[in-house]
Order: sequence, then C-alpha cells, then structure tokens
Amino acid sequence: MNSVRRLLAASVISVQNSCFIYPACQKCFSRLIVDSQRFHCLKCGCRGEAEDAHYRYRLSLRVADTRDLFDITVFGSCLDPFFGVTAANLHRCIRDLNQLSGETERDASPGVLIQAVETCFIGKRFIFGV
Repeated sequence: MNSVRRLLAASVISVQNSCFIYPACQKCFSRLIVDSQRFHCLKCGCRGEAEDAHYRYRLSLRVADTRDLFDITVFGSCLDPFFGVTAANLHRCIRDLNQLSGETERDASPGVLIQAVETCFIGKRFIFGV
C-alpha cells in the first residue's frame, strides 16, 4: 500500500448517502453492531452497553477536480465544525427527533438535515488529504 499522502483540491458534486454518523468502536473505529441493550465490534470483539456506544461522522462524497471524478469518504471529528456538534450529540438529536415523530428506523435522518448537508457541501471546493 502506498503511504504517500497528497492534497486534492476538488469540488463536491454530490453526497453519496444520507447516513452521516455511525456507531464506531473506540479501539478500531469499525462499525458496531448495536441492538436495544448492547453493542459489539465484529473486528476486535469490543462489547458494551448500547447507551455507551461512541458515534463518529462518516460523510461519503463524490468530488471532481479539473480532470477526474473521485469518491471520497471523510471520517471523524474534522466534520464537527461543519455540523456544529459532535457526532454523538447529533445522534442524540436525531434519536430524539425520531422518537417525537414516531420514526422507527434506527438510521433515519430528518430530510431537513440531509438538505442542510447537501447545501453546505455540494458545489463547494475543499482541500482533501488523500
């Protein structure tokens, strides 16, 4: 694997999914399997109470520079300034909104949040470390 990092100046063309946060293992950052009471990590075996699950940002974008298209995924706390809160706090807000509206899908994000993310990123130019 090539360990050379490069900077890519590119414009965001689209947001690839509507799930911006995920329950992440604090040891290996893999997606956790969470049920109503417990979580566990398939990669490293970490386990715990569902309410103690750590959440992390994951934003998948399609971007373009002057020559090519790229699919880029941005992870972690570098997205805190864009969302204005940590991933854990955003998860809590989404969960509370879903409970108020009676939404039963665990990963449901309010449409207004999806629109806000698209407005914030699509058409904007960023420098990505790849």
